[in-house]
Amino acid sequence: MGNPKAFITTPRKDAGYRPVQDRIHDFGEVEQTLNREDRKLQASRCMDCGIPFCHWGCPLSNKMPEWQDFIYKGEWKRAIDNLHETNNFPEFTGRVCPAPCEKSCVLALHESPVTIRENEAAVTEVAFAEGMIKACPPKTRTGKSIAIIGSGPAGLAAAQQLNRKGHHVTVFEKDSKPGGLLRYGIPNFKLNKTIIDRRLALLQEEGVEFITNCEIGKDIAGNEILTKYDAVCIATGTGHPRDIKPKGRELKGIYFAMEFLSQQNQLIMGETVEADKIINAKNKHVLVIGGGDTGSDCVGTSIRQGAANVTQIEIMPQPPVGKNPETPWPYYPNILKTSSSHQEGCTRRWSLNTNQFIGVNGNVSEVLIEEVDWIKDETGRFTMKPTGKTEIIKADLVFLALGFVHPVQEGLLTELGVQFDVRGNVAVNAQSKSSVAKVFATGDAAIGASLVVRAIALGRKVAEDIHKTLSC
Repeated sequence: MGNPKAFITTPRKDAGYRPVQDRIHDFGEVEQTLNREDRKLQASRCMDCGIPFCHWGCPLSNKMPEWQDFIYKGEWKRAIDNLHETNNFPEFTGRVCPAPCEKSCVLALHESPVTIRENEAAVTEVAFAEGMIKACPPKTRTGKSIAIIGSGPAGLAAAQQLNRKGHHVTVFEKDSKPGGLLRYGIPNFKLNKTIIDRRLALLQEEGVEFITNCEIGKDIAGNEILTKYDAVCIATGTGHPRDIKPKGRELKGIYFAMEFLSQQNQLIMGETVEADKIINAKNKHVLVIGGGDTGSDCVGTSIRQGAANVTQIEIMPQPPVGKNPETPWPYYPNILKTSSSHQEGCTRRWSLNTNQFIGVNGNVSEVLIEEVDWIKDETGRFTMKPTGKTEIIKADLVFLALGFVHPVQEGLLTELGVQFDVRGNVAVNAQSKSSVAKVFATGDAAIGASLVVRAIALGRKVAEDIHKTLSC
């Protein structure tokens, strides 16, 4: 611990965002960076606690106190090596993780936790810029082959871990480029796709094979893959979106959030999108239904496309500002979160249910909403009660950002005959094994929609489970 009093003498300093008037006109990353000296000072604020709750709060169990100290001392190579011991892709989590580590930092008790997430992104950028991150191909091969279906964070983490153990790994991706949710679900203003490409180049240099534009269960039979490989890992994510069915749901102009976000990323990458299928918010009144991060991403994308106005509604009540006694430290707090997209111009409202979509000539034009109350019963559970207070919101374009139910079951999963849990995810045991021999599952496909950091953690776990199974 280089400076035991830094948490007292050095205030927290966030890098902040680019000015709103600049960033809303492009899809460049909105977050700015601190210079190296400021970053060292921020890292010095780590107290090196006797019980590092940050380590407890992180699904990857990153060793924050250790690499914070390395940053403070300017030992960037030791810092990135320490990070890579537990996290395959700190450049991803350093940008898009909600940082449960910071929420459980002891300094969060005084609302000034260490800037762990920003420090993570910063040390990775220094390491890439100075050539500290290099391909690490295995020295020997085991002769075993594994097929990983899906190239999101869980699939990529599993692929790298298994490849480094000497197995031959082939990653199958139904889209034209690898990356899954990272590439097609997260807007460029949060994660530039060049960040993904440089990591993929390293994985390929290490020996991981990628086959794109190939949907297993459609282009290639699942049973054929099962016969060809020693193990198959399902890492397809949760592709089945949650829907609502009020009257008028069939009207044109109502889309799932991921249709919109994926298409915008395709357009930026120069991929072909049929002209009559392009979703454009320019000069339109946009309504986003769903108050989470995906909804926020729809807000930011709509603003960049030139929407006339954007409204985001949420059926749950507005969370408290600052602190919430129901989710005390060190747990992740349920409090009001204001994203960079919200700051760019958006009306946010809570406790509103969608009762009806109203249209003109087959296109949505308005949405009937109703205020609801949430009543807690004697068991502590909340139930929704309609109030009868209704209102009509003008909406030429509606995005449903309601989360995901479970992985797409039709096709590959039903062909393989895997069993599902009560939520519709692939049922796995403690060794990540499904009900079908040789078939493993990981990430959101096994646990439901979750965080990128948790997907990476599960990808690392399934890799270890597969390796142990193949080594028996």
